[in-house]
Amino acid sequence: MDMASSPRTVEEIFKDYSARRTGVIRALTHDVDEFYGLCDPDKDNLCLYGHPNEAWEVTLPAEEVPPELPEPALGINFARDGMNRRDWLSLVAVHSDSWLVSVAFYLGARLNRNERKRLFSLINDLPSVFEVVTERKPIKDKPTVDSGSKSRGSTKRSNDGQVKSNPKFAADEGYEEDEDEHNETLCGSCGGNYNADEFWICCDICERWFHGKCVKITPAKAEGIKQYKCPSCSLRRGRP
Repeated sequence: MDMASSPRTVEEIFKDYSARRTGVIRALTHDVDEFYGLCDPDKDNLCLYGHPNEAWEVTLPAEEVPPELPEPALGINFARDGMNRRDWLSLVAVHSDSWLVSVAFYLGARLNRNERKRLFSLINDLPSVFEVVTERKPIKDKPTVDSGSKSRGSTKRSNDGQVKSNPKFAADEGYEEDEDEHNETLCGSCGGNYNADEFWICCDICERWFHGKCVKITPAKAEGIKQYKCPSCSLRRGRP
């Protein structure tokens, strides 16, 4: 384990994250029999480490307190024989995801707000260890109220007065999904179905979704909107 004495860039931290993740995934998939054998419940508290050279290791936790880096889940070997093998591997995968993120954000402690956001975005573009181990396919968010419409469109100003915006894009990047899932989402203006290739925006008042073209809002224009009100809500709010 090594902790850089100088601040790291987003790219360097993400490279470190990716390498450690590769090692952990290899232990839980390709090398799973070897990993399973090393996690003897009769041994002391063991941890699964992923290293920056894409290697993995099952060993005792670091002795120094506090450690140079956040530590993985302690004692993963104790539950091995008391659980179904697949369930146990899934549990280790979940704890490994938490550890990988904690290491990345520990290394990125000196990053600013936008850099931390970019780092998490890069991490989030990769399937989690849990998803890989359980062979679950991530599903792209669809534009529904449950997906958190208000958070998608939040626009705030930073201390330096610059506008930092996350417009309400319904066509967010993600993984393959069943298009039929989107048929329930209809444009509040034209009644048309959701289309991942089109820009959509959600009203922060009535929480209905609209084609950008139907309400004359472009992605560029959405960047400067703090709270979007659809035409109907704007009319209602304007009446005495």
